[in-house]
Amino acid sequence: MAKFKSGFEPTRAKNEMRHVEVEIDFTPNALASILYRQGDTVILACVTKESRLPGWFPRDSTKGWVHAEYSLLPGSTDSRFRRERRGAKGRTQEIERLIARSLRAAVDLEALGPIALNVDCDVLNADGGTRCASITAGNIALRLAVRRLIAKGICLPKDLRPTFEQQKEGNWVAPKLSSLEASNHENDVIPHDLAAISVGLIDHEVWLDLDYLLDSNADVDMNVIKTADGNYVEIQGTGEEATFSGDELLALLGSADGGLEALFDAQKLILEGIE
Repeated sequence: MAKFKSGFEPTRAKNEMRHVEVEIDFTPNALASILYRQGDTVILACVTKESRLPGWFPRDSTKGWVHAEYSLLPGSTDSRFRRERRGAKGRTQEIERLIARSLRAAVDLEALGPIALNVDCDVLNADGGTRCASITAGNIALRLAVRRLIAKGICLPKDLRPTFEQQKEGNWVAPKLSSLEASNHENDVIPHDLAAISVGLIDHEVWLDLDYLLDSNADVDMNVIKTADGNYVEIQGTGEEATFSGDELLALLGSADGGLEALFDAQKLILEGIE
């Protein structure tokens, strides 16, 4: 048994995931919103559509953009987390960039079309793995948002989009896709689901899905982001006053793979039949 610095006894097996629970459309105003629980970590992920693409995009761009923001709410930690009123600080910026580039890696921006989407990930309660939970929650919300944009005729295959002249005339009517065509286009925009999970080494033993107590006891912690077709987006691994071997790295990645497969399965069940 691993030696824990804080003296606590774990309540889960080393390869056991925390329970995942999702509430769809937790807030009514967003294009899609997800209240995502992974153990005691709780994330509200909301997707909104911007009125236009970022200013640095060409005016005639055929591709879209996905941006993400991340925030710890004041009551999410055991002592009040102060709002970052003058802009995101270093750690927050780093996490935002990770979430955004991970989501963009899972999206075909050309298939999305000239649409800008914002994914806001707010941490309501933090108990470890908030960046990983935000990526997983963000992917679920993003897929649902894309599904709804397709249903509204806003996100269309390239050959069905209006020309500049049609947009200018203002009398263009969006074609209605069949359920099969809509599903195929959704899968063109997001070919493979995205998920993230944390793993760690405690006294040379591998632990999956680190909550705060596991993370605070870890000699090595790692965040693994991957798409459902088996490709890595990012791996963040750090020794906390410790080192790790190649064999331990492979063991960490193997444990992460098991957790990610469970998350991919959960995502499919969560969004099955949701419009």
